Amino acid sequence: MFENLDIFKMASGMARHAVTRQEVVAKNIANADTPEYRAKDIASFADAYDTTSSDTKMRTTRAGHVLDSTATPAGYDLFDAPGATSPNGNTVSLETEMMKSSQVRHEHELALSVYKSSMNILRTSIGRK
Repeated sequence: MFENLDIFKMASGMARHAVTRQEVVAKNIANADTPEYRAKDIASFADAYDTTSSDTKMRTTRAGHVLDSTATPAGYDLFDAPGATSPNGNTVSLETEMMKSSQVRHEHELALSVYKSSMNILRTSIGRK
């Protein structure tokens, strides 16, 4: 019964996805005034969960390693987020990025809640509180 606890893998993947998406949102906000910068995003967790596996994607372990410029450190593929283009060619909307940031915070809290609840169930099943 306890050999394969997929709920912990799912909660861990959900937390990693939230962290990675927060990195992308932060980079978008940092480049809000950069001419010709295109706002980026990654696929939702539901879309990425089945297709992304940590053992099949390349990742960096040191700063000297080189990653594909279209991939984030966690292996999620970046895509251009839709949005209106400003006169300097930038597509970042600070309001949209702040909404995404709030959504990502909620997703991360959800992942931690799933993990905490699962730990409580396991502790209860072995007779500990």
